[in-house]
Amino acid sequence: MGWLGLDDTDSLNGGCTTEVFHRLLNGLPEDAELGTPRLVRLWPFAQRRTRGNAAVAVEIRSDDEPALLNHLDRWWKNHIFPLTGDVQESTISERVQTPASPGMVWFSRPPDAAIYWAAVRGEVSEEDLPKPLRRWGGHGCIGATAAVAWPAMTFTWEAIAWRKNGANGPRFVDEKTLLMLDAWPEVVFSRDPRRGKQLVAPRGVSPVLFGLRALSESTAERACRTLLNAEDTEEAMGWRVFQTNQASGDHLEGSIIGDVLALEVDSVRKHAMLTVSENTLIRVFAESGPVNALARWLMPGDRIEVRGLRHPDGSVHAEQMRLVESVPRARLRPPCPSCGHRMKSMGSGQGVRCPICKHRSGDDWVSVESKPPYESWVEPEVDGRRHLARPLEWRKNQ
Repeated sequence: MGWLGLDDTDSLNGGCTTEVFHRLLNGLPEDAELGTPRLVRLWPFAQRRTRGNAAVAVEIRSDDEPALLNHLDRWWKNHIFPLTGDVQESTISERVQTPASPGMVWFSRPPDAAIYWAAVRGEVSEEDLPKPLRRWGGHGCIGATAAVAWPAMTFTWEAIAWRKNGANGPRFVDEKTLLMLDAWPEVVFSRDPRRGKQLVAPRGVSPVLFGLRALSESTAERACRTLLNAEDTEEAMGWRVFQTNQASGDHLEGSIIGDVLALEVDSVRKHAMLTVSENTLIRVFAESGPVNALARWLMPGDRIEVRGLRHPDGSVHAEQMRLVESVPRARLRPPCPSCGHRMKSMGSGQGVRCPICKHRSGDDWVSVESKPPYESWVEPEVDGRRHLARPLEWRKNQ
């Protein structure tokens, strides 16, 4: 009995680690019994990362471990190692592309979860890894090890279906059936509620037909079967349900509370840059929608709380934000204490006087509160969140 992990088999040129893993699992010896496959997203700022930054792992039970490892040796040599070095320049992403560097590991038991927490919250090098019983390949061993070490404390489920060999071009997923599945309370993140756009079928070069996310394994499986059997869904090569750390919030640790010292807004893209107490820089991208709207409303003196990932450049990329306290946005002359009409200035340093009853008083002002666009925690819309982001609504229920 042991744990198998795999990562870094794809590039922008195509491929998908989940599909490579699916074929590997289907090709195992008959005596191999599988546990629950897992799909684990990791730190999105890693210098080397695959498109979705996800690794896979599974527990395998076998009465003949040496024979199983020999089988994995052959499978690695014939089916996975040949994927090494694939790379394609991106015309969409500014991220530097690196050649695929597949990695596979075998542990008799999962390593300490500390390596998972390190990999989901920061950069991990190959030198940091615990030693597996067997290791194949290169850089992908980092994600593979982290996937095996994941403690699965908070999780969701995803059913992934893959296109038949060689399929390319537009994907065909039955829209009427998907609309029905959207109404299932345990099917989540399947549609952008603002635009009505489905979020289950990728648009890029990938063998994935669709990925349906759910709150339970049974719902993920039932929804997947329903969509695959729908009249207007194209035939799939295969499908599998994964336990995943998506929507777990594992990538975030605590929050930042501070006073806004300065605000800059990009005049073209509307990205916002906040400087808060102790000169912490917080980037709030336009794609974050409501979070960006709140950030652009802020002014020096406002107090905020922010949850986000720290970028290698030291800035924090905001994912969730709330206004703790705001400073007044404007001042007005006070109302007349006698008749209630607004007082008016009699000139510089001469105090104020009511234009109706002529009541006089000192040079007084009253602050006028301005209502923020959002008065509690705010987050991006569904299609603007990270895979790991835990919805605010779920946090309330914890």
